[in-house]
Amino acid sequence: MAKTKPGKKELDSYTIRGTNKVVRPGDCVVMRPADSNKPPYVAKVEKIESDHRNNIKVRVQWYYRPEESIGGRRQFHGAKELFLSDHYDVQSAQTIEGKCTVHSFKNYTKLANVGAEDYFCRFEYKAVTGGFTPDRVAVYCKCEMPYNPDDLMVQCEECKDWFHPSCMNMTIEEAKKLDRFSCSDCSSDDDAKRSLNSSLVSPTDEEKVTPKRRKR
Repeated sequence: MAKTKPGKKELDSYTIRGTNKVVRPGDCVVMRPADSNKPPYVAKVEKIESDHRNNIKVRVQWYYRPEESIGGRRQFHGAKELFLSDHYDVQSAQTIEGKCTVHSFKNYTKLANVGAEDYFCRFEYKAVTGGFTPDRVAVYCKCEMPYNPDDLMVQCEECKDWFHPSCMNMTIEEAKKLDRFSCSDCSSDDDAKRSLNSSLVSPTDEEKVTPKRRKR
């Protein structure tokens, strides 16, 4: 009679090899890719298990980078942006290289400093269909693009919309020197040139967000 193999044991934590960093279910981690030329994968740990040979595996939910999605990277995607996918997998715990933090979009924009381990997520992604949730987000500026936290934007004191300096025929250096800014729709060209203030706060700052935001 064949012997039944001992079952798997669920673990509360796993210590990353060669470190004192402890990973628990719910943590986000970076994992070594098969291709060393690619950036590390990012995943959320769902479960940690050990088999009868003490091989430890983790069930993970993958985050996708914009360039890994069906639509590819677009102008408004931030350098540290990730999509939480519906793609689950089981991997050896030994492929975990470190821990990271995937912030909400709002919290990420409030970070004083962005470290190598900091990422953000504002969309959920369906790996098979390429669909996103939410499928409509606020857009800004004359170019009607969603906010990219890597880009500086200035706020019009009149209409309260936000604009990219380049879309307003300004350099970033010129925008930083302003004290007041009025967009071309709210002032004449001469008035715009005499403007003395631009708010350099992000569009996600609650006090600056207005109902004028459009959906896309």
